[in-house]
Amino acid sequence: VQLQASGGGLVRAGGSLRLSCVVSGRTFSSYAIGWFRQAPGKEREFVAAISWSGGTTYYADSVQGRFTISRDNAKNTVYLQMNSLKPEDTAVYYCAAAVIDRSWYDLLQGLVGYWGQGTQVTVSS
Repeated sequence: VQLQASGGGLVRAGGSLRLSCVVSGRTFSSYAIGWFRQAPGKEREFVAAISWSGGTTYYADSVQGRFTISRDNAKNTVYLQMNSLKPEDTAVYYCAAAVIDRSWYDLLQGLVGYWGQGTQVTVSS
């Protein structure tokens, strides 16, 4: 399984960005997918996760109500819509997949099967 993240950029506080994560492989719908981020000098942290079917989503408290994770299984793609961005959202954002057939809850616990490369998000004040 390979994951390719894109969509990062520079945006002003209050603005929006949409990140995409394209996942290779024919069993995309068997993987829970999540987003993590790492700011300079800080540890990587969980942001959001979505179940195989897309029926369950979970967010970190810091992004709840501002970010929305979704997936299109026909396109092997997971999205992270980020609204009302704040300077503290500045980080490198990574998409990740749980081990096949495992729950999104594994991602919440940091049990990642596969990592994608990061995409930089910078929010100016």
